[in-house]
Amino acid sequence: MRGWDHLYPLPVPPSWVPGAAVGILSLHFIQKLLFPYFWADLRYLLKVFTYGLRVEMYRLQGRVVTVLDKFVKLAEKQPHKPFLIYEGTIHTYRDVDRRSNRIAQVFLQHEALKKGDTVALLMGNEPDFIHVWFGLAKLGCVVAFLNFNVRFRSLLHCVSSCEPKILVVGADLLGTLEEILPKLQKDVSVWIMAKESTFPSVHTLLDKIETASEDPVPVNRCSADNLKSAVLYIFTSGTTGLPKAAVISHLQVLKGAAGLWAFGATSEDIIYITLPLYHSAASLLGIGGCIELGATCVLKKKFSASQFWSDCKRYNVTVIQYIGELCRYLCHQPVKEGEKNHKVRLAVGNGVRNDVWREFLDRFGAIKICEFYGATEGNICFMNHTGKIGSVGRSNFFYKLFFPFDLIKYDFQKDEPIRNKHGWCEKVKKGEAGLLISKVNAKNPFFGYAGNKRHTEKKLLCEVFKKGDLYFNTGDLMVQDHDNFLYFWDRIGDTFRWKGENVATTEVSDVIVMLDFVQEANVYGVSVPGHEGKAGMASLILKHNASLDLEQMYKQVVTYLPSYACPLFLRVQEKMEMTGTFKQQKFQLVDEGFNPSTITDPLYFLDNSKKAYVLLTKELHEMILSGKMKL
Repeated sequence: MRGWDHLYPLPVPPSWVPGAAVGILSLHFIQKLLFPYFWADLRYLLKVFTYGLRVEMYRLQGRVVTVLDKFVKLAEKQPHKPFLIYEGTIHTYRDVDRRSNRIAQVFLQHEALKKGDTVALLMGNEPDFIHVWFGLAKLGCVVAFLNFNVRFRSLLHCVSSCEPKILVVGADLLGTLEEILPKLQKDVSVWIMAKESTFPSVHTLLDKIETASEDPVPVNRCSADNLKSAVLYIFTSGTTGLPKAAVISHLQVLKGAAGLWAFGATSEDIIYITLPLYHSAASLLGIGGCIELGATCVLKKKFSASQFWSDCKRYNVTVIQYIGELCRYLCHQPVKEGEKNHKVRLAVGNGVRNDVWREFLDRFGAIKICEFYGATEGNICFMNHTGKIGSVGRSNFFYKLFFPFDLIKYDFQKDEPIRNKHGWCEKVKKGEAGLLISKVNAKNPFFGYAGNKRHTEKKLLCEVFKKGDLYFNTGDLMVQDHDNFLYFWDRIGDTFRWKGENVATTEVSDVIVMLDFVQEANVYGVSVPGHEGKAGMASLILKHNASLDLEQMYKQVVTYLPSYACPLFLRVQEKMEMTGTFKQQKFQLVDEGFNPSTITDPLYFLDNSKKAYVLLTKELHEMILSGKMKL
């Protein structure tokens, strides 16, 4: 061995190498100890910066590239790749492009639509929702997505607030159209997705699509002049009153479409969308995200917990979208063999509780949960890029540099931000719940609501920390921990969340007080064990010498309210408690909940199986708490 060492001596490293190695290892351990999320944060910030730089480069070159432009390019580049799969039928990029051209040609020939005109769309999840949306976008129209759960008075309000020239209605929603048609503005032209119409003065679309040209409409019709110009109206309950039409710009669509890419999805992924397309999550993040990636989307008419995983296996789904309720429904399904035998690797959404998050992963396998936070009309978004259970995202110095936000102290009794003796708002400490506000500036604008300047102004906070500053009020309370992870805490104001939807308490109470036996209604949300969000409850004061008509009450709420907004519980009181500022007192009612053992007032429960309000007994209360009674 000595001979070999003599012939081939081992090289001696320079004296500084061991020291450098020790230094690098020390830095690595220090980074892991003090900055454990450094690399994850850096990767995420680089993605955000890269995408923003790409959009800015287009702008500097004098080009405005929209998501629709990207789709048209993909239809040329990969015409035969499946874009939509619906009930087993494949619609390629070329198929969708050509059918949307046909729809654009129909409206070009039969309606005097100008660039910038609004068209309202009342349709369920189906390929023609996307065909109509894209076809109208190719004409430069602003498309208003109407929530098909909204009924009568609220739906008429939604239509009138966005001032459409045309209303397009899906074939399965003609019953809803029949309800509103007599009171619909006469200057709104109505089109239905059918070949024949029994309604007077209602146009049919399907027969005209068949004979229309597939040629693209003139480019100048769909070309966007500015990324900040409106392209969609998406309705949101907000924090008060009837639904409001949030103005969605091309810039917001681009940002929403980048979400799946930012979480690591690729063009090879197959995305499963079961959420309604009128939601920004399904339309912007889901459909827009598919276009950004050049990927394939499996579209479901309606979410089905029993068919969910079989669909995922059948279509080789790799990315799913969720809301918290959806994950809970899946976890409540009977356990089956092979539940982890699927290809799903990413689940993107919001609102999943910690316990459901853990159960979902334990039961269905190593799926990366990509939780995010973002209001439809908001100018701030958080993305949980680290996978921290329960968190909606993480902030750091650089993120706040690009997207300035703060959590401020909030007075729950007065229902307003707390201001100090100098009139400025105060930031909460780490670990304390505070109102999330986001700075409004040129890079992070707030586009407001269509047709309602007052509602737009109400969402803004002025003179927050200094003279002249302006912030968007999200209406959400958040907590930031010492590692800068953010957690959703609750909604403020007269709103609660149920079945993945915002419920405006004033809208519900307005419907209830229309009944001739109700003097006053105080609507609020109550927690139900095992359920995300809060279930609706209404405290009622009856008129003098009047009695509660449960049959009329049931008929009223199911006729005029979306199913998710119908109060599950009723409480009849003698007197309505008020706050010092003469608002209805809700906090004590929320704390008391719906327990007949502790509440002496009469309580009632909306039993969907009986299609009626029934007396809430102790036995029924136990069934609700144990999960035996379906809500």
